[in-house]
Amino acid sequence: MSGVGWLDGMRVLVAGAGVSGMATARVLAANGARVTVTDDRSERLGLVKGLEVVAGLAAPPAGTDLVVTSPDWRPDAPLLAAAAGAGVEVVGEAELAWRLDQRRDEPAVWLAVTGTNGKTTTVGMLESMLRAGGLDAVACGNVGLPVIDAVEAAGAVGAGHAVLAVELSSSQLRWSPSVRPFAGAVLNVAEGHLGWHGSMDSYAMAKARVLDGDVAIGNAGDPWSMRLLTASPAARKVTITLGEPSAGQLGVLGGGLVDRAFTGGAVLAATGEVRPPGPAGVTDALAAAALALAAGAGIEAVGTGLAMFSPGEHRGAVVAERGGVRFVDDSKAANPHAAAASLRGYERVVWIAGGLCGGARVDELVEANAGRLAGVVLIGADRAVFMTALARHAPDVPVRQVESRDDDAMAEAVRVAADLAQPGDVVLLAPAAASTGMFTDYAHRGRAFAAAARAVADWVRSR
Repeated sequence: MSGVGWLDGMRVLVAGAGVSGMATARVLAANGARVTVTDDRSERLGLVKGLEVVAGLAAPPAGTDLVVTSPDWRPDAPLLAAAAGAGVEVVGEAELAWRLDQRRDEPAVWLAVTGTNGKTTTVGMLESMLRAGGLDAVACGNVGLPVIDAVEAAGAVGAGHAVLAVELSSSQLRWSPSVRPFAGAVLNVAEGHLGWHGSMDSYAMAKARVLDGDVAIGNAGDPWSMRLLTASPAARKVTITLGEPSAGQLGVLGGGLVDRAFTGGAVLAATGEVRPPGPAGVTDALAAAALALAAGAGIEAVGTGLAMFSPGEHRGAVVAERGGVRFVDDSKAANPHAAAASLRGYERVVWIAGGLCGGARVDELVEANAGRLAGVVLIGADRAVFMTALARHAPDVPVRQVESRDDDAMAEAVRVAADLAQPGDVVLLAPAAASTGMFTDYAHRGRAFAAAARAVADWVRSR
């Protein structure tokens, strides 16, 4: 990779030995930096090979030139606060990747996506569209592949990745002061991670950084997204809407996704072909299409890319189907905003919900979707929060509670939900709450649901 001599001999502290932290450490060391890795979890440091490791540092070692932090670390973490107080710059992995990329002879085109919900689906759609258009593209960032690995591959001899579809969380953006993607989209901004950011304004302004490039894309159906778009310095501003698009918009007309921002009204794809279905999936598809068109992908590539795309695990994927009932795993819908988007995709739902709400309110969620609920099965510690909202806004909907919190709780919940479901219904796991206390993470929760759903479906088939 050309232009990276600036790292040679630099003393860099990598804070956090997770996936992005270890990718950062490898790239830094490969380019001549003197790297130290710290983490509060000693088990992670035990996996670090060939680098200096120090557990639980509360301040950067003397002579540190730069700290690269994990996005999980809050700005008020003692180590990061001490670094700032000592005048040592603190950045994130995405920021370091950007600086490396900008020193290349031919930097990649960055297309960035952020939002409280829908980021991973959107970048997946975007990657599929770009590749269908013949562009050498890869999805990276919060989606799984560290941005720095994507950039390193782009700089290698014979490698590609001319275009990066980058998913960026608000915490990643907080530590990315220089990142200016060619085009960026803010899908939505709802209450989330406020303990990390300190306020809604701070949370939203972190997300606004993806709108600082040439093309800024906002969601006309989301007030915060439009507020950030209005304040954006981008030369070109585009909006997406679930209604008929006006000039400068992508939207929906006659059952199709229609572009009136980059073309003269081209129909890009049928809404019925979008997966996951419903308003949230269509919104994600429109945002991905806007970014793909901005990057030069053709109209056909958008439609072909959407047709080729399948939702990732735990993001609205159908995991079983028997007796006219579909079982849908949207375990990633771990807050009320995401669960509302998931529920709106189906006409009649037996909803599996619950977990740890963390103070989040579910009344609005229940009230808005009461008409589509064929039944509700509640799991987890905060079942009472959901019970209260259901009694108030959906008193006629049958509700069952699974009190167990052991390994069989999800299997019981799925069996109960299957008993409530009728042909044509969807049994939907969209918990609107965190998995903590029952599962290690949302993926563990989703796998438990999928296994239980397949077991129930096989039993129905064998009857």
